[in-house]
Order: sequence, then structure tokens, then C-alpha cells
Amino acid sequence: MPDFTPTPADKFTFGLWTVGNTGRDPFGESTRNALTAPYIVQKLAELGAYGVNLHDNDLVPIDATPSERDRIVTEFKQALSDHGLVVPMATTNLFTDPAFKDGAFTSADARVRAFALQKTMHSMDLGAELGAKTYVFWGGREGTEVDASGKLLDALQWYREGLNYLAEYSEHQGYGYRFALEPKPNEPRGDIFLPTVGSALGFIHTLDRPELFGVNPEFAHETMAGLNFVHAVAQAIDAGKLYHIDLNDQKMSRFDQDLRFGAENLKSAFFLVKLLEDSGYDGPRHFDAHALRTEDEAGVWAFARGCMRTYLMLREKARQWSEDAEIQAALAAYRVEDEELAQLTAFSQENAQALKNRTFDRQALGRRGPGLEQLDQLTVELLLGLRGNP
Repeated sequence: MPDFTPTPADKFTFGLWTVGNTGRDPFGESTRNALTAPYIVQKLAELGAYGVNLHDNDLVPIDATPSERDRIVTEFKQALSDHGLVVPMATTNLFTDPAFKDGAFTSADARVRAFALQKTMHSMDLGAELGAKTYVFWGGREGTEVDASGKLLDALQWYREGLNYLAEYSEHQGYGYRFALEPKPNEPRGDIFLPTVGSALGFIHTLDRPELFGVNPEFAHETMAGLNFVHAVAQAIDAGKLYHIDLNDQKMSRFDQDLRFGAENLKSAFFLVKLLEDSGYDGPRHFDAHALRTEDEAGVWAFARGCMRTYLMLREKARQWSEDAEIQAALAAYRVEDEELAQLTAFSQENAQALKNRTFDRQALGRRGPGLEQLDQLTVELLLGLRGNP
């Protein structure tokens, strides 16, 4: 029986805001007590996690004095050292404070935009002090409820100017951050700017330093919009822009649920794990999820353990899938290659003319069954434990 005990080598990370979630929702108060950051570090280390990520105010309250800030950060750094965890990623909370109710980098109020830059620079300083190399931008308030403001084109320009400014700040300070944009279609705004991985990738190419920017796709966010998350991640990998990833789960077309990884869409989770492992992605596997509101603290750690174990079990299933003779035979039969056509589809004027003159048996092509039903069924049987090693 394979060992599904996580180790730091698996690069599993959680945010302070994930396991630290107190169970509060728009309809009810907290159901769990708040946990201190050093305690979270200790517990995650005991579970075999690699690191912990944070927004600035997850660690340091927004109204903390400089001396309070230094004390909190010192205690946190000591906990990291004591328990062997790292901080791979940091980000800024630009969505909780009422100042950002109509946007941060895209607010129509220039004072708010400047405050957002100031707050982010301080947060980048904190992240760099803690060793973070990736910096995520989730524009939770960058959007609209109504379009009567007429600010859409201006807002995209403000967004671009803000990101350009912060990239220059990082380079000037020698932080060397790689920045990752995190798309989401809606909530808390009615419509959020850059709602999908594709839109974020398109926007990146309009920035002054596009080589510094990639994406941080989240399972729940693409699923909320009814999209295929595995496809979105593949597009990011293909573009060389998968700088970070948020793993969780989600029922389609619901509010942002941040469920335990693999809790709902097990087959999608399997193909996601297989894609990440096959592609050689070597970044953190970050669980941006939280325990159900029903749970006490013990349930929080059961949730965290479950996220990591599910990933490891699916990684083992991916190995079995790649070694299953019947599955591989079905996959080989699905793909049809032709050496002559491979030559003709390498463009030259002569090849183009030869391809135009080529005769294809269109009816035979239409009659061929590629065997996808059987291939999918074999995958389901493997996931249900009816194939491969126990």
C-alpha cells in the first residue's frame, strides 16, 4: 500500500486565511475561535506541509503600530524557523477595508488607487522579508455591480498602470518577484475584471514587463463560471505562465465555496493532478480552501490533512493510469499518426500544394469511432479502485 503521508517534498501549502477561517459567513457569525499564526505554522508542520502563505493583514492587523508589526513578524519568523516551514507566496488584502468598496487599483478615486499602491508596497516588503518569491494579485473588488460609471476602459488602464508601477518597485528593490494574476468571474463584485485565465493571459501581454507576470488559477473560480479548470491550467502551462495554483473544489454555478480538494469533482481533480505531474510543474500546490462551517478545530486539521492525502492518492492513480496496459492501448488507438501527412503539414509552397491535391476518404473518417467511451470508462474504473494496484 503506497504511503499517502505528506512531506515537505510534496510542496503543499496553505494560507493563514484558509486553516485560520473561523466559519463566519454572510448569514452567521463565527463557529470557531481564531488561531494564531505561530500556532498555524506549528500544526501545518506536524501535518507535513511545506509552507504557509499570507495576505498582509492575515498576519499584521491593518491598524498595527510599527512596533506591533515588528513584534508580530519576529514571532512569526521564529515559528517558521522552529518548525521548518517557508513562505513561498504573499499577497495583499485589497478587498476587506471599506476604502476598497469600489475597487483598489481600478477605483475611480485617485486617492484610493494611490492608497492601494502604498498598501501593496508595504505588503511586498513584508513578503520579501519572509522569503516569498511569488506575489499574487487577486482583484476581488476590481469590477462593477453596474456599468453606468462608464469607467471600463479607464479602469483597465488604471489596472495596467498599477501593476506596471509595482513591477518596477519590485525590480528596484531587488525583490525579484514573479507576479501572478488570479482570475475570478464574480463575487464579491457583480462582475470582476479579468474574470478567467484566458482574459488574464491576454491582459498580461499589454503590460510593460509581461515576462514578470503569470497567472494563479483557482479550481473554484473557473468552475463557478461553468468552465473546465483543467483546460484553463493547460492553457497557462502552454503559455509558460503557470506561476502558482490554488487547489480546492466547487459546485458549479454556486457562490465561492472553497471546498476541500477533491470533495466534489473527483474526476476533474484527477486530471488536474495528472496534468500538473506530467507537465513537470514544480511550484507549490497551494490549497486555497477551508473547513466546512460545521467543524471545530479538529475538523480544520482533518480538512487540511484530507486536501493533501487526496492529492497524493490522485497522484498515485495518475501513475497507475500511465502504466495500465488496457488504458494505454486504448489511448494509442485513439491517436492516429501518418508520417507522410506529418511532412505535408510542415509548411512549404510545395507541401501546401500537395496537401491541397491530396484525396481523403471523408466518409471513412466520419465512420471511425475513436473509443472515448471505453477510455473514459476505464478511467472511472481505475478511480473506483477496480483497476491497478490496491
